[in-house]
Amino acid sequence: MLFRRLETPGLAHHSYVLECGGGQAVVVDARRDIGGYLALAREYELSITHILETHRQEDFEYGSASLAAATGAVIVTGDHPLFGRSDRPLRDGTTLTVGTTRIVVHATPGHTPESVSYAVYPENSGSTCWGVFTGDALFVGATGRTDLADPGKAGENAGVLFDSVHQKLAPLGDQALVFAAHGSGSACGSNIADREDSTLGLERRTNPVFTLTRADFVRHKKNEHLPRPPYFAHMERVNLEAGRPVPDVARIAALQPAAFQKTMRDAVVIDTRSPDAFASSHLPGSYNIWLEGVPGFAGWIANERSKLLLVVEAVAQIDTAALSLVRVGIDGTIGFLAGGVPAWRENGLPVASTGVVSASEAAAWLDAGRARVLDVRDDDEWRAGHIGGAMHIYVGDLESKLPAVDTEERLIVHCSVGHRAGLATSILARAGFTDVYNMLGGMDAWKALGLPVE
Repeated sequence: MLFRRLETPGLAHHSYVLECGGGQAVVVDARRDIGGYLALAREYELSITHILETHRQEDFEYGSASLAAATGAVIVTGDHPLFGRSDRPLRDGTTLTVGTTRIVVHATPGHTPESVSYAVYPENSGSTCWGVFTGDALFVGATGRTDLADPGKAGENAGVLFDSVHQKLAPLGDQALVFAAHGSGSACGSNIADREDSTLGLERRTNPVFTLTRADFVRHKKNEHLPRPPYFAHMERVNLEAGRPVPDVARIAALQPAAFQKTMRDAVVIDTRSPDAFASSHLPGSYNIWLEGVPGFAGWIANERSKLLLVVEAVAQIDTAALSLVRVGIDGTIGFLAGGVPAWRENGLPVASTGVVSASEAAAWLDAGRARVLDVRDDDEWRAGHIGGAMHIYVGDLESKLPAVDTEERLIVHCSVGHRAGLATSILARAGFTDVYNMLGGMDAWKALGLPVE
């Protein structure tokens, strides 16, 4: 039996290909670019006959419609209207047979109202469940966030989720493998374990949804404060139609420095180099999002209507960056800087810079009263421990909630290691702050030195 987990870099999204017997296969929670699924089907001589969706998804754009068009497969969902397009909406408890495999649909709301899980029973397994595709209802070590449908009902939804897990998933048995739609680092949950494999039995011993009482679990989820990127709303809309085809990233043009400078007046410029490279020399007005962070953070500064220009370290990174953008529904990349920042400098065009500082240097500046600290991590990270006297604004909110200090005051910006702080320093520089430093190594380096944390 072929079974593959495909992870989408930067989004911690997991989709799956499962051979079901008789040369038939299903894909679960397909991402927008479908080439990986088609390649697997060709390599193993399989026919993709069904595409299963666990819920409408908020953090990436589905590829269900494109995959169905390419293969003739049927899109299978639960019967809740929030799924939008569905070729075969199935009621709770319905059994779907694909090849020699039985797949039972279980309604597991709480993360979202329409969420379902799919329990898998291969040939000759009888009543023993082999594994379950849980979507965002159950992660490894955690559960999906419960504030997306309505932040004011996070506690109520947490109770619904608790009941879903205990009533629908737990009875499948401790032996059942857990196949979640996301792993560690996803914006759809907090404290997801940094491992991919688990069983219901292991989750029963380690996951808060099992180790806490219902009342304590509700309080636990109400105390989660996770950022919600603005592009989530766009994903919900396009996923009603099961996603859209991927635009041709090969059309993205190489723009010589003078042409790039002219075009960038009406575009968002994303520099995907490392934070220290950006700090030393960059195009004025550009944003710094490290390459692996593009899918997770571009949606805070650009949207589906934006025109985008890219600055990269190497031409080979263009497709990676552009594909990362289209996976979150941002299709407007129109060009990249030919020759990169070196060519820009060699043409005599203006460059800007921001500062970098080590944790030990930052501590000395703070002791001398020569700087202020801005922590751009999320709320949960901040509450877990922060530098005394620091200001706190999550990086995604920074552009709309700039710190209320003089733009000439020295600011030390930090996150956990320095990547999000790179984006933050670029936002501050764009807003006119002139004395900004990225504390490279971030809170990890601060703690490693034994410096005080509140």
